Amino acid sequence: MIPVLAIAAWSGTGKTTLLKALIPELCSRGIRPGLIKHTHHRMDVDTPGKDSYELRKAGAAQTLVASSERWALMTETPEVEELNLDYLVSRMDRSKLDLVLVEGFKHETVAKILLFREGTAHDFSELSLDEHVIAIASDVPVAADRPLIDLNNIKEIADFIESWMKGK
Repeated sequence: MIPVLAIAAWSGTGKTTLLKALIPELCSRGIRPGLIKHTHHRMDVDTPGKDSYELRKAGAAQTLVASSERWALMTETPEVEELNLDYLVSRMDRSKLDLVLVEGFKHETVAKILLFREGTAHDFSELSLDEHVIAIASDVPVAADRPLIDLNNIKEIADFIESWMKGK
C-alpha cells in the first residue's frame, strides 16, 4: 500500500502554494510523490479544437492521450455524484510512487495535515480535528493535541511527512 496523505484546508489557505514547494522538496529527498487534486469546479484537461478533445466529445466514455513524455486517461463520469478517493488512488501506478498527496478531500477517512493560516475568514476553533488529522501546519501558534508544524517551513513539513512515512 502506498501511503496517502491529504493536505486539507479552507479555500484561500494556501494548499496549492504549499504543495508547489513541498513536492520538489520531497523529490530532492528521493521520495516519489503522486498527486490527486479535488476541485468543486467543472474542469477539463483537454483543449477544445484538438483531435483528442473532439473525439472525446464525440462520445467516447474513456479517452487516453499518449506521447513520449506523458499520458493521460480521461474518463467521463456524468452520472457519478462524487468520486471515491480510494478508487482514484487505485488508478495510480504504484510502481512509480512512494506517496500519494491529496489536495482537498478533507472529509475522507485518510491521514491528513490540516492547514491554518491567520488572516483567513475562519477561526482555528472551526477546524474539524477528527481522528485522521495527524498534524496541523499553521503560521501562528495554536492549542491542539496534534503535532504543530510551521506552515512556512517546507523542510519541517517534509521532515514530518518523511518520519510519518517511515512509520507506515
